[in-house]
Amino acid sequence: MFKYIRKTLETARHRPRFGGLEILRYIGPGLLVTVGFIDPGNWASNLAAGADYGYALLWMVSLSTIMLIILQHNVAHLGIATGLCLSEAAMTYLKPRYARLTLISAMGASISTSLAEILGGAIALEMLFRIPVRIGAILVAIFVVILLFTNSYRVIERWIIAFVSIIGLSFIYELSLVHIEWGEAAWAWVTPSFPEGSMVVIMSVLGAVVMPHNLFLHSEVIQSRQWNLEDDKIIRKQMRYEFCDTFLSMMIGWAINSAMILLAAAAFFKNGTTVTELQQANTLLQPLLGNNAAVIFAVALLFAGVASTITSGMAAGSIFAGIYREPYDIQDTHSRWGVLLSLIAALLIIMVVSNPFMGLIYSQMILSIQLPITIFLQVYLTSSEKVMGKYKNRTSTKWILYFLGGIVTLLNLMLLISFF
Repeated sequence: MFKYIRKTLETARHRPRFGGLEILRYIGPGLLVTVGFIDPGNWASNLAAGADYGYALLWMVSLSTIMLIILQHNVAHLGIATGLCLSEAAMTYLKPRYARLTLISAMGASISTSLAEILGGAIALEMLFRIPVRIGAILVAIFVVILLFTNSYRVIERWIIAFVSIIGLSFIYELSLVHIEWGEAAWAWVTPSFPEGSMVVIMSVLGAVVMPHNLFLHSEVIQSRQWNLEDDKIIRKQMRYEFCDTFLSMMIGWAINSAMILLAAAAFFKNGTTVTELQQANTLLQPLLGNNAAVIFAVALLFAGVASTITSGMAAGSIFAGIYREPYDIQDTHSRWGVLLSLIAALLIIMVVSNPFMGLIYSQMILSIQLPITIFLQVYLTSSEKVMGKYKNRTSTKWILYFLGGIVTLLNLMLLISFF
C-alpha cells in the first residue's frame, strides 16, 4: 500500500496551494498516532498513576507530551525530506550489524505494545461476554490480522477512531462534574516528584505516551502526504504544516491523559481505593454515563484495543520491512511477517501472564526501556547532512534531542536502582 503511494507521489508533479485552509489537508498522520494516547496501555498506566499517587505524577504527562511533540515532529522531517521511514533509513545509513540490532530491539518494543493492545481488547470481551482473557486475546489477534491483511480495516477505522475519541473527550468533560483541586493539579503538572515505589508507574506513563513504535509509524505514514520531493518550497511548507498536525494531536493527547489521572485521583486516591484491574476504570465514567458506564467503557476499550493493535501491527510491519530496506506494504511478505511476529509473540506472552493489569503496566514500562535506543538512532539520522542534506537538524535542535534522550536514560537508571 505505502509502496504504491510512494511511487505515485514521487512521480507526481502536483503543486498544492497553501492557502488559509490548506493546513486541514495535513491533519491526519498525527491523529493516527494519537490513537495511541487512548489505548488500553495508557488507560492502565493513568489509572495506576492517579489511584496510587493522586496528582503527583501529572508532571510525567507534561514532560512526556513535550518530548513526544519534539520527537514526532523531528521523525516526520525524516520521512518528508528523505522519502524513507526510520527503519529504512537505519538500514541505509548505519552499518548493517548495528542497524539490525537496533531494529530488533524496536520489534521487541512493538511486541510489548501489541501485548497491551490485545490484552486490553481481551479484557473488554471478558467484560462484555464473559469470554476468558486468553481466548479473547486470540480472537482479537485473529480479527486484527484479517483486517490488516485484507486492508478492510479502512472501512471501520474512522468509526473506531471517532468512538474512542468521544470516550477520551468524555474524560475531559467529566472534569466539570467532579471536584478537582486545580491549584494542586497545576503545581503537579510542572513539578517533578518521585513518591516511594512510583518508578515503575512513572516509566509506564512515559512508555505509554512516547511509544517507540509510533516514531517508526509516523515516519512511514507522513509520506502519504507528500507531493514533490524535488521542490524545496513544498518540502518546507510540508514540514511547517506537519508541525501544526503534530502539535494539535499531541495536545489533545495531553489533555486526555491528564483527565484520566485527575479522575482516577478523585475516584480512587482520595477514597483510599486500591486499583487491581482495568475494569475499575468504568467507575470514572459513571458521573456522566450512570449505570451504562461499564458497558460503554467495555465497548470503548474493545474498539481502542482493536484500533491500537492495528497501528502496532502496522508499525511492526514497517520495522521488519525496513530491515530488508523496503517500505511498509501489506501485500509484501516482509511486511506481513513483521505483523505476524509482533502479534503472535504478544499472544504467547499473554498466555503466561497471571495478572492482566500488571501485564499492561509492565508492558508500557518496557517501552520506556527501549526508547533511548530509538531516540539516539533518530537524532543520529536527522542530524546527518548525508541523510537529510540541507534539512538536517540545527545544532540547537540536535542538542535538545540529545538532552531528551539523556533524560529518558537517566529515568531508566533510576528505575533500575529502584529494584535494588
